[in-house]
Amino acid sequence: MKFSTILSCTALLLLFSCETLIFEQEVADNPRENFEYLWQQCNDKYSFFAYKNIDWSAIRSKYEPQIKDKMTSEELFKVLFSMLNELKDGHVNLISPFRQSRFDFDLLGPENIDVRVVREHYLKSDYIITGPFEHNVVGSDKKVAYVRYESFSGTVSPAHVNYILSYYRNMSGLIFDIRQNGGGSAANVFKILNQIVSKKTLLYNSYLKSGPGPEDFEGPQAAFADPNEERFKFNKKIAVLIDRGTFSAASFFALAAREVDNIVLIGDRTGGGLGIPNGGQLPNGWTYRFSISRTLSPAGENFENGVPPDIQVVLTKADRDRGVDTVIERAIQELK
Repeated sequence: MKFSTILSCTALLLLFSCETLIFEQEVADNPRENFEYLWQQCNDKYSFFAYKNIDWSAIRSKYEPQIKDKMTSEELFKVLFSMLNELKDGHVNLISPFRQSRFDFDLLGPENIDVRVVREHYLKSDYIITGPFEHNVVGSDKKVAYVRYESFSGTVSPAHVNYILSYYRNMSGLIFDIRQNGGGSAANVFKILNQIVSKKTLLYNSYLKSGPGPEDFEGPQAAFADPNEERFKFNKKIAVLIDRGTFSAASFFALAAREVDNIVLIGDRTGGGLGIPNGGQLPNGWTYRFSISRTLSPAGENFENGVPPDIQVVLTKADRDRGVDTVIERAIQELK
């Protein structure tokens, strides 16, 4: 299937969600056939073997001896789960009626936010809700806007973003906090950035796996932010807060934000998730998914292992205990 056809069918790279699955045709059902089928599908379609320096044939040699003709479903699941987790990818899952596999990407680094501290000491009780956004003013002189966006699954409209930017037009800058945001709809990346950019801006290029070779890709498919002519022109600096729990669509946002002149990234590296997830069905009916594309910055950089911040700040236990979010405080300092 051609790259352009897949794009038109799935709105790939712009409108995907973290739950995307497309099912494959079934084949014979026994433990060995299930193992072979899953290994081969990953071998032909997974997009990050070369980038992560993974020898998938060596992984097969490691797990194939564990497959027995009369093993239980639970035993088979554990082997396949362990094999998939060698990919260290939060977009890789195996789903059965009794268990679901996962890779805990957010544990690769510290949880760089304490939501209780944010609510009590920054959003406070008089915060405002606009669509999926919670916001208020922060800082000792109340001259910085703070916006918390917990999930890209939340429905965003240009009116939401316009209202917030207009409401805080007299602030010295705006903090946009997407720490521990596990993703959702990538369409929201553009709904937000189209209200911020002042000119058409190339955000990234995506490439779809097109063959069994580790470098068999079609593309690029360019993604642009295009300024909405009806936007409120907010020309102040914006600090985007990120951490290891910033994943998938949220990580796409962090990657895209690097290309916007008035945005600075603060916090910790994101959890990655810059491959579009696609999936299928094993012979026994279990479903799986894994990344089938890669996304590079306009300069050709691959940040699948996490988009780095411009300013590294780590929240310590001592900070939490005294009710201070040092990531927010550093952003306030940057914006003032």
